[in-house]
Amino acid sequence: MVVTAQGRRNTTLRIAARALILACALVLPALTHAAAGLVRAADLKADAREAARRQVPILVLYSSAHCHFCDRVKREYLIPMHTDRAYRKRVIIREIDIGSMQALIGFDGKSTTEGAFAAASKVIMVPTIKIYDTRGNEASEPLVGLLTPDYYFGYLEAAIDEGLRKVRAR
Repeated sequence: MVVTAQGRRNTTLRIAARALILACALVLPALTHAAAGLVRAADLKADAREAARRQVPILVLYSSAHCHFCDRVKREYLIPMHTDRAYRKRVIIREIDIGSMQALIGFDGKSTTEGAFAAASKVIMVPTIKIYDTRGNEASEPLVGLLTPDYYFGYLEAAIDEGLRKVRAR
């Protein structure tokens, strides 16, 4: 069997094409998952200005990296809300990692970290969800833990509704 230069080039191109397809198959699901995640809080003062403009409350999920209940709350409730256009008219959703040293600007405009902000907000258990008005005041009772999964969406909706009432009453 005689192998020509053209044959080697075709074989090389087929191998490269298969490698590219395999790489895309491995990378794209991770990119899609990352794009569908929650927005980490970076500037709550700016978020509050946007919330005031839109007349909606701010929902903050306090989580930690190794909390499987946090992952479940994000996956089953908050990410679907975050990606649903209808919720953009009802709430701004942010996430804070209680163990993170990532820089954060608080509602008061002062620099802090995610962890320090969580401690100042008296968050000691995750997941915790707090709803804030446009001035950074709590606008409903916090949801601490996963509670009863069958009713969690209802609790979440009630908290958002209470925050909406308070924000729009001003």
